[in-house]
Amino acid sequence: MCDACENPEHKPHTGSRRRRLWDLPHSCHCPVVGVCLPLDVLRKIVNKVLAGRVMADDYEVHVGAVAECMKRNRLSDALQDELDRRYAITIQSYKGIKTTLELSQRWTQAIEAGDVAGAFWAALTHPRCDEVFQEVLLRDMHMIQHQAGAARRVDIHRVEALAQENGVLMRELARAQERSSKTIQEKSQEVDRLQADLLKQRAEGVYQHTRIHYLEGELASLRAQGPDSQQSDKLQRKLDQAQERNNTLQGQLADLRRRLDALSIERDQWQQRAEALGRAAQQEPVAPAKPVVEHPIHWMDKTVLCVGGRSGNVASYRDAVERMGGQFVHHDGGLEDSSSGLESSLASADLVICQTGCISHNAYWRVKDYCKRHGKQCVFVENPSTSSLLRSLEGIQT
Repeated sequence: MCDACENPEHKPHTGSRRRRLWDLPHSCHCPVVGVCLPLDVLRKIVNKVLAGRVMADDYEVHVGAVAECMKRNRLSDALQDELDRRYAITIQSYKGIKTTLELSQRWTQAIEAGDVAGAFWAALTHPRCDEVFQEVLLRDMHMIQHQAGAARRVDIHRVEALAQENGVLMRELARAQERSSKTIQEKSQEVDRLQADLLKQRAEGVYQHTRIHYLEGELASLRAQGPDSQQSDKLQRKLDQAQERNNTLQGQLADLRRRLDALSIERDQWQQRAEALGRAAQQEPVAPAKPVVEHPIHWMDKTVLCVGGRSGNVASYRDAVERMGGQFVHHDGGLEDSSSGLESSLASADLVICQTGCISHNAYWRVKDYCKRHGKQCVFVENPSTSSLLRSLEGIQT
């Protein structure tokens, strides 16, 4: 909830009619506009009412819309219509509620379900919403917004960690694919060599088989011609040697066939693994490499005033500015520091960083007006993180 949303005098609502946007206390307008209306929808409505394109940033559009909700006018009427249209189903489901207790129970259920925007608008404008329950709604919504911001920061850190892990896995995948390709190539070469050896052994086997057939015929011819034991013994020895050689070749041929079958199966397995790795590489998103940012010294001996921001980040802000050679000065915008000291801090600064996401409306307008009147260089940063501040400083030409 922004700091400018203070509670003016407001009469409690009575009757059975739903309250309109301008009937609500001003303290309700900031969470209603900020939570129940997306920024693009809010800007579209403002453009339509003003009959032109608003050049203000999102924060200024939000502040202007909140201010206009205090009374009935064209903009508040348009916002009322959009809220009723957007959350018509939820509003209809709340019509049967008769007591504040039942309304409170329904709101608790909405928080547990994680769908609070429509429930917040329907409960806040319900006839049974008294001042006590209204305060409960505002307190709950304030804490929900804090929790949503914290969850978003956790998600960002988780995404960055997953991106780094994805990069490591992609490099490991590339190395595995390279090893698989090399192994497949080696196995293919060995299969080709074994196939050549197999063809050679088959050719020699055919030759030996032909020789055996020839020797058997010659032996039969000699036996038919007459008893010549010496010649017969010689031919028998040759036949036995040829038969033994043929048996040896047949054993070698069988062994080569077994090795060839085993290598073919192993090659097919490696090929399947390589194809699986390829499909995994196509399905895995490649995280973009994050450039290493070197912070040049832009602000040597110059004073950089940071107005607003989270108190827990002030030390990080100071370290970032001093690494760039500057002298860091901080003012929280009047939350704890004296608002009277803001003018003197602005006067002594060479550059002003205005943290628009964590600063009061009053301090925001004072900083903007002072820098405009005195020609002071001012940068408006929406995100209170240290990285956003660094990016803003790096983009400034000194």
